[in-house]
Amino acid sequence: MASGFFAILDDIAALMDDVAVTSKVAASKTAGILGDDLAVNAEKATGFVSSRELPVLWSITKGSLLNKLIIVPIALVLNAFFPVAIKVVLVLGGFYLAYEGVEKIIEYFFHHPEASHQNVAETNQDAAVAEKAKVKSAIMTDFILSIEIVIIALGSVLDQTLVIQIVTVAIVALLATIGVYGIVALIVRMDDMGYKLIAFAKGKGFFAGMGNVLVKSLPIMIRVLSVVGTIALILVSGGIFVHNIPYFHHIFPGIPSIVKEFAFGLLAGLILVAIMMGVKKIVSLFKR
Repeated sequence: MASGFFAILDDIAALMDDVAVTSKVAASKTAGILGDDLAVNAEKATGFVSSRELPVLWSITKGSLLNKLIIVPIALVLNAFFPVAIKVVLVLGGFYLAYEGVEKIIEYFFHHPEASHQNVAETNQDAAVAEKAKVKSAIMTDFILSIEIVIIALGSVLDQTLVIQIVTVAIVALLATIGVYGIVALIVRMDDMGYKLIAFAKGKGFFAGMGNVLVKSLPIMIRVLSVVGTIALILVSGGIFVHNIPYFHHIFPGIPSIVKEFAFGLLAGLILVAIMMGVKKIVSLFKR
């Protein structure tokens, strides 16, 4: 009886050793997309009033965890029975990311918000609606990025047993959410940490200087993250097209992959934005 119990412990220990190795490999292969995920989601989690930053980030984090809970089992099932569906989902997600990235660029250059006179109640209501819309957009973007993270992690353990595949992908998915949104939380609270350092040092000395740097750095970092996040959306979408559509993968072999990925992502986004603008105009004509 005892020997059987210790044999089970040995099997569990061996399994955990294998999972540790495969998780490390899977994490290293997803490092690039995790960097893009961080840039995109940091940009989406900023721009709120200070009192709403952490509640909004927590809402996005819960949505991200739910995304992983949905994606991981579906990816495992599709990989076992209908693997081509994974590529189809990835490509469709790539179109969504391309559209979102290019739409941000067009809005920045051509659609500037007009000044308006509203009462406080209307302003608060608009802010609440905008917050919900931004959270929903962030969760949707996280869903697409999570699919790619899960697929890459799964692809690194296809030669392993089903149990190791499940545990490895689950660990990478969980670490992706905790790591990305943990770092985002630190970024959005930089100014609060800076003010606390200034207060602690009573406005003088090294810690006060560090606090001032944190406070002054946050607006700059938010602007940088906004640009990097938009570029990341287009690059990730283009990478999905290049790596999952053979024709795009082999075309223009002399061009660096990052240039090719950005070009395909930008082109796809421009086409989708043009289509959506046309559809909106047609719909508006019918409504008249």
